[in-house]
This record gives sequence, C-alpha cells and structure tokens, in this order.
Amino acid sequence: MKRRTALAAVLLLLLAGCTGRDRRDPAPTEPTAAASTGATPAPATPPSPGEQTGAPPLPAGRSSAKLTVDGRERTYLLYRPANAKATAPLVVVLHGAVGTGQQAERAYGWNAEADKGGFLVAYPDGVNRTWNVSPDCCGVAARDDVDDVGFIERLVKAVPGVDPKRIYATGISNGAMLAYRLACETTTFAGIAPVAGTMLNKCDNPAPLSIIHIHGDKDPTIPYGGGPGKRSNDGGGRLPVKIDGPSVPSLIDTWRRTDNCPAPATTKAGTVTTSLATCPQGRAVELITVAGAGHQWPGSKEAPVAQRIFQLDPPSTALAATPTIWSFLQAHPKS
Repeated sequence: MKRRTALAAVLLLLLAGCTGRDRRDPAPTEPTAAASTGATPAPATPPSPGEQTGAPPLPAGRSSAKLTVDGRERTYLLYRPANAKATAPLVVVLHGAVGTGQQAERAYGWNAEADKGGFLVAYPDGVNRTWNVSPDCCGVAARDDVDDVGFIERLVKAVPGVDPKRIYATGISNGAMLAYRLACETTTFAGIAPVAGTMLNKCDNPAPLSIIHIHGDKDPTIPYGGGPGKRSNDGGGRLPVKIDGPSVPSLIDTWRRTDNCPAPATTKAGTVTTSLATCPQGRAVELITVAGAGHQWPGSKEAPVAQRIFQLDPPSTALAATPTIWSFLQAHPKS
C-alpha cells in the first residue's frame, strides 16, 4: 500500500504545472462569518452571480470557505483587496496538477494584481490536487469523475459582491484544461486565460467568449504542436493521465470560429509572438507564444529545488503572464 501511494505521489509530481514553493496540503485560515457562508449547501435554486443581495460582504484580505458538492467537501481561498468596489470582477485561479489553491496564490502574483485592479480572486482546491477534465485526465479527479464544473459554478455563486458580467477563469496545465471545460459547459464566464494547457473535453456547442492563451513553444508536457506529452499515459490504470490534444494554434482557430472572428493580427517582440483577433460583440481571442519556453507560468516565482528534483521547466522571464492576462480580461466583459 505504501509503495502504491508513493508511486501515485511521484506521478502527480511529474505532472506538475506549478512552480510555486508550497507543496503541502492547503491550510486555510479560519473562515470568517462572511466566508463561512460558503459552507452552507446552496438552495435548490441558487442565485446567479452578483445576485446574493442578502449575503454579508466579503471581508477585505484573505479568507477561506467550504462547499459540499456532490457529497464531497470542497475548499477554496478568497482574496478581496481593500479598494474593491461593492460589485467587483472575479478571477478564478486554477492550480496545476499537484498544486493547491494556496500554492497558486503564492506563485502567480494574483493578489498583488488584484490590489492594483480592484478585483476579487478565488483559489479553489482540486481533489487530490487534480482536476477532472475528461474521462482520461487527470489523476484521482478523473478516475472518480469528480464534479469540478459543478464545484466552480457553485463557488462563483457563493461569493458575494461579484459583477456577473466580469467573471473570469485562468489556470495552468491541468487547471488550464479545466478552464476550457468551463468555457464549453457553462455560460458563467466572460473570458478564460489558459496557460500551458490544452482542451481534452468534448465541446460540441460552446457559447462565444473571450480567450487569451499563453504557451511556450518548447513545452514537453503539453506540446505546442499537439499530440502526447511526455507525462501522458493511455488514460488507464488508477491514475489516468492521457494528454493528447490538438496543436495550440489549431485549438485557438477553433475558438476564433466559435466567436466568428476575422483573421488575427500578429506582432512580435523579442521571443514573444502575439496573435490577436478582435471579434464581434466586444470579444477577442488572443494567442501568445513564448519561443523557447517550456511548461511554466511566465513571470512566476522561481522554485530552484523543485525544478531540480522534479525536472520542472523554469518560468520564462520574457513575459509577465499575470498582468498581461488581467489587462486582456478586464477589457472584455460579457456582452
């Protein structure tokens, strides 16, 4: 039993799309009265985002909360800057495999960006540090068919003071995959921002939305050109990890067709190539390609020990992904 547990841990570590320092289980702060409202199961017909008129305001600073979804307790962290308005945008940040909400909070700089932009941030925790994006990926969450889409939708509805036209999701690796699934299966989000991810789920009739996708062209885990990544397996066994998606440019072309976009305009600055399509109804679809970059969040904190032990790619310094993403998202509310 110990050996199987160790092998599972190693596999998940190899899947890591996170470069933060924290590898422990999250230790949420004690919920405040406002945050603990998220622990109460939602009513049969939960309010839409921004309609929680009777809920107490989210306290400034960090807080934590819990939800019970499909019989499973789920946890998440929240951050509200002191300058946030009574109704503010919300960014849901989805960690990579083996990451946690706490790790994502520390690694990618979203709280500091929220302080500047006056928006709310949520950091949910995956089950066993993974997200269910398809029957074959990834890990325990996929194996047990965890309702991660339902969890994220419930989370958004539980946060008071959210502008319903400015709800966004971003994530890296396995978290980026979940962002795409959310885009396909919900109409909650005005835009998503996948980093070093792909789309593995079925997506037959998605609603149009804005997308900014950032990817390194030397990513070995989720190849820029598509196909199996080096961590991929056949999707079988106790920990399914089948990563075999389309090329990133073809994936973005698919979403440009969904949004009825014209041909994109392409610019280049050093090793960063940006391809931006400005689409009807105020939407946009943008691909940022970082030449020479691997599987990482550009501009995030270095983690030398973890990078050495687990052979993780160092974060690129050619681009600061977090402010780049927020600049794009804030310009594209739901039409």
